[in-house]
Amino acid sequence: MPTSHSSDPLECLDQLNRIGIALSRERDTPKLLETILTAAKRLSNADGGTLYRLDEDYRQLHFEVLRNDSLQLHLGGTSGVPIPFPPIPLYDATGQPNLSMVVTYAVLHDTTVIVNDAYADQNFDFSGTHRFDRQTGYRSRSFLTVPMKNHEDRIIGVFQLINALDPETGQVRTFSAADRQLAESLASQAAIALTNHQLIVQLQNLFEALIELINIAIDEKSPYTGAHCQRVPILTMMIAEAARRSERGRLKDFRPTPEQLYELKIAGLLHDCGKISTPVHVVDKATKLETLFDRMELVDTRFEVLKRDAEIALLNARLAAVERGDAAAIPVLEQRFRERVAALESDREHLRRCNVGGESMRPEDQERVRRIAAYRWVGPDGQESDFLSEDEVSNLCIAKGTLNPDERTVIEEHVALTLRMLNTLPWPKTLRNVPEYAGCHHEQLDGGGYHRGLCEANLPMPARIICLADVFEALTASDRPYKPGKPLSEVMNILGSMVQKHRIDPDLFDVFVRDRIWLDYARRYLRPEQIDPVDLSRIPGYTL
Repeated sequence: MPTSHSSDPLECLDQLNRIGIALSRERDTPKLLETILTAAKRLSNADGGTLYRLDEDYRQLHFEVLRNDSLQLHLGGTSGVPIPFPPIPLYDATGQPNLSMVVTYAVLHDTTVIVNDAYADQNFDFSGTHRFDRQTGYRSRSFLTVPMKNHEDRIIGVFQLINALDPETGQVRTFSAADRQLAESLASQAAIALTNHQLIVQLQNLFEALIELINIAIDEKSPYTGAHCQRVPILTMMIAEAARRSERGRLKDFRPTPEQLYELKIAGLLHDCGKISTPVHVVDKATKLETLFDRMELVDTRFEVLKRDAEIALLNARLAAVERGDAAAIPVLEQRFRERVAALESDREHLRRCNVGGESMRPEDQERVRRIAAYRWVGPDGQESDFLSEDEVSNLCIAKGTLNPDERTVIEEHVALTLRMLNTLPWPKTLRNVPEYAGCHHEQLDGGGYHRGLCEANLPMPARIICLADVFEALTASDRPYKPGKPLSEVMNILGSMVQKHRIDPDLFDVFVRDRIWLDYARRYLRPEQIDPVDLSRIPGYTL
């Protein structure tokens, strides 16, 4: 970046080229605006300056950056200090153009304006400048105001330079024709750089909005996964930031750039996009017998049929006993009926309990399901058949959760579809790893995950971060149809056991516990009853 004004045309051209390169590389909006104003000041050796941006409605100029070297003023831009001046309207309350101020005149007439002496000028209203000078003891004299026009020939802003300084004496001078030419060249470059940056930001916003659109579609399809799609990327970035700061273990070498963190964020947002094609009745399967509805209702009906048959049998037997004069047999028959009904009720309650998924199912409970299945009953078609079908027995005997093997395969397919969907997109270089990171969120270090069975050597750190976030969110989520949200103490023990079994990254789990990310997240997103005391010293796989 140049440090002083030069009259050498080749040197000025070189300065403009270097400025153009610097502007094209800048990705931070406040920094870009500040760079534009700083470059303009240096090219003309101005003591101060202000940069304004024109709003989308072409109605107001907003202060963005204010610099004055003599007063050591640095407002707006990257300073973090807001500029305390209201926007400048281009039109008054009656709709008439505001031509009394230099910056609005320059915009409305699309022209560069040079004022040699603000105290002698009769064309513009410099009352605000005079007040500023009285308050600060400054003397604003020469002004150069240049509109910034983009490639569409549309004005998007204006910068105003104050008090050109003689490079030899340091005295205030007027802005020259060369200053004007350089400033106008810079304004053109700056406007294009700023427009390109705005387009990049707009495209990025559009891209993230499209991602949100996908997650909304999943949310509308199943409310049990929509919140998951929102929470996992939040937790992912919480873990990533903590890992980036860590000096322990392998994480001391994990120093992602802002671009790499953004890539991880996008992967977290898209990690479950494949669920858009997963059948709703599988995603929302709350009980083992649920398909489009919970088939336990059908089983209940069959129990009522068996109870009715038992009652009919009792009535027939009692009538036969009366006819043969065997009154003593009736109490025995009634007792047997009560025992039969009690046994049926017990079996029904057992099937209802089995229909609710859990962490595990005892073999003896599975065997009882099979015994109940052997009951015989007569259905609406008048045909006698087994009480439970093979499919119902198979589902009721699911050992963990509510999904049978076929349904679990369907669920697991969402990862493969996520990878296929994301690999079809023309990712820019800075986002090229999004498909890989998103497609690995169910993999485990020991190779026991899905869908590719990748092991530790093939799982990059960003993918491991999403894995941890996904597991923790799934365990704590209270909006799932098949289970309540687990309390923190139980979740931390489960995660610790997964560390011991070499399923999730131990260094990430260490920083996850040590930096209390689990607690910060819980206070924001979990129900109060889930936030129970956690004894860190008793968490398996973690050392204080």
